[in-house]
Amino acid sequence: MEKVDFLKTYKNEIEAIVKNALAEDIGDGDHTSLATIPDTAQGEAKLLVKDDGILAGVELAEYIFNYFDPNLQIEVFIKDGTEVKKGDVAFHVKGSSRSILSTERLVLNFMQRMSGVATKTHELAKLIAHLPTKLLDTRKTTPGIRIMEKWAVTIGGGHNHRMALYDMVMIKDNHIDYAGGIKDAIERTKQYLIYQGKRLKIEVESRNIDEVKEILAAGGVDRIMLDNYSPNEIVEALKIIPDEIETEASGGIDETTILSYAETGVDYISSGAVTHSFKSLDLSLKAVYHKD
Repeated sequence: MEKVDFLKTYKNEIEAIVKNALAEDIGDGDHTSLATIPDTAQGEAKLLVKDDGILAGVELAEYIFNYFDPNLQIEVFIKDGTEVKKGDVAFHVKGSSRSILSTERLVLNFMQRMSGVATKTHELAKLIAHLPTKLLDTRKTTPGIRIMEKWAVTIGGGHNHRMALYDMVMIKDNHIDYAGGIKDAIERTKQYLIYQGKRLKIEVESRNIDEVKEILAAGGVDRIMLDNYSPNEIVEALKIIPDEIETEASGGIDETTILSYAETGVDYISSGAVTHSFKSLDLSLKAVYHKD
């Protein structure tokens, strides 16, 4: 899987999210800063780390500061993906005091969450780092800021499963039940993609070995999800799945079980926990005073 340049690939989406978030927070003005700080005042602040973990969102912070005020200057000391400890200083930002204060909370909100996601991802990914199995995220993300959370997953050492419903076909149990069975669901999918002229990968969820056999009989799929299988059941399933078809284990896999699943030889392990069960990293933006 190639590393994605999120700021470049999702430039329009990130700009829309940041624009909306600033409008939500500032409204018709940051009246506290406007009332207390002279418009010519210049200041400096430092991003102080108050927890141990993996730092994420530095590149986004630079984007937010410069989007709001292109004259703000950011000096980065610690880059995204770096392991940090309490007391570390990630960067300094200099310029208009009003601009720093007006963007402070948005930067912190994103960085705290992204660092939490990156830290959770790193904790799981390092447990299987010596094996070829890759850790994937899911669509279990915070509505409206999925791109930021999936960006954080990659910073933490994980991989993106798919961004949304539009970039991959994933036939799950409800699709199968509504479609009338595995064969019908797969055949309709293949016909749909031909008709629409789309080249999308097809993944199908299976609940047991018999369903794996049905999927293989239907043919034309790129990946088979082995949902809520035990490691031993996955070993048995892999014996009948051809090497050219990717495999993915999912369903309640956590730090206590992820290694046993990776040791089966499955290609991917997906975890919703990296984006829905993380703990935000404690960060703070503090004013810097220089003695004359």
